[in-house]
Amino acid sequence: MDRDPFEVIGEKIRTDRAVVGIIGLGYVGLPLALAFAARGLRVLGFDTDPAKVERLTRGESYIGHIPAEAIRAAAGMFEATADFRRLDEPDAILICVPTPLTSARDPDLAYVAASARSIAGRLRPGQLVVLESTTYPTTTRRVVLPLLETSGLAAGRDFFLAFSPEREDPGNPRFSAPTIPKVVGGLEPRSLELAAALYSRVVVRVVPVSSLEVAEACKILENTYRAVNIALVNELKVLYDRMGIDVWEVIEAARTKPFGFQAFYPGPGLGGHCIPVDPFYLSWIAREYGMSTRFIELAGEINTSMPSYVVGRLADALNDRGKPVKGSRILLLGMAYKKDVDDPRESPGFELMERLLGKGALVEYNDPHIPVLPPMRHYPGLHRQSLELTAELLGSMDCVLIVTDHSAYAWDWIVGQSSLVVDTRNATRGVDADLARERVVRA
Repeated sequence: MDRDPFEVIGEKIRTDRAVVGIIGLGYVGLPLALAFAARGLRVLGFDTDPAKVERLTRGESYIGHIPAEAIRAAAGMFEATADFRRLDEPDAILICVPTPLTSARDPDLAYVAASARSIAGRLRPGQLVVLESTTYPTTTRRVVLPLLETSGLAAGRDFFLAFSPEREDPGNPRFSAPTIPKVVGGLEPRSLELAAALYSRVVVRVVPVSSLEVAEACKILENTYRAVNIALVNELKVLYDRMGIDVWEVIEAARTKPFGFQAFYPGPGLGGHCIPVDPFYLSWIAREYGMSTRFIELAGEINTSMPSYVVGRLADALNDRGKPVKGSRILLLGMAYKKDVDDPRESPGFELMERLLGKGALVEYNDPHIPVLPPMRHYPGLHRQSLELTAELLGSMDCVLIVTDHSAYAWDWIVGQSSLVVDTRNATRGVDADLARERVVRA
């Protein structure tokens, strides 16, 4: 008599004999693959980019905060491949692919659907499939499940399905995949049990929840919470600038309160794959249920307006010095979406660059973490190289715009070599007060 697929995979997970497959070897999938490999589980990583597969096979890393030594240390336990015909080999398959927005700001689940179709074509009894990509509640049940069941296998009986939202924070030295609690929701109890057992092998704590939808909604809540609070301080920044009040000093004063306040900081716009995207996923699904998420949509409007505000402040600063934006030489410092990472996804730097170029400015950039701007879906024409940051370069610029406050930048030296600095990150707060008063404009 054939054994119950649930018992087969459950035993493999308990004895660390389960093979883990991960689709998408980016900022989420690669750290997760290395965590499982370090725990002694064999990992098969899938990616559609042959160049990534080749680099990993050579023991190289293409993500700044993941050293090549970590890739080489996983040799023997981790293998990368672009051959999706091998999806029947893993016992558990984790989907870690992008979930961007369309040009109309609707959810784009093309990568998720393509992954589910690929799995369905090779799905066998006794496999666990887990979606990690951030998405709106009901995606796993309404999009992934039907695609998987085109295999002819039944979920909860032949194969098992769960959702566990990624919680990666690239470049954060305090937290990594194994040290961040993992929320897990299953299609039914057996799927939840298997997914929780699998993640418990590698993470500090598993947080089981009652359904797929609760797990999906949890991730959306986390990022919408941040988006709304960032919108609040962005709006206050604009108001306080008009009132002659330093919003950064206000926030520092407020954060001395030991309860009831959490500091969020303004910026030139939202960046990263999650915060600029996830609230729109929630707003989209809300409309299907007859609701308008006005609070969330307003926050989105405020945050997406910040690049325009920054360009306006920059134009005013140049005008005060008798220079128009058109023809001015402008250097953007930092194109990563946050400090000390090489991740440019959704960085406001692209929007700022495009807006300034559209006004006739001559725009270049420097970022020690991003030597070449990668092709971006919404900004295909901004391909260029980072310029070496020298005194001559800074002195030749009409304006230096601080987009990302990397730790590598020496702010005293940068301000000292520049005629005008527009600071969107409060990076120059420690610069000599007289020098800052003469050359720095906060935006």
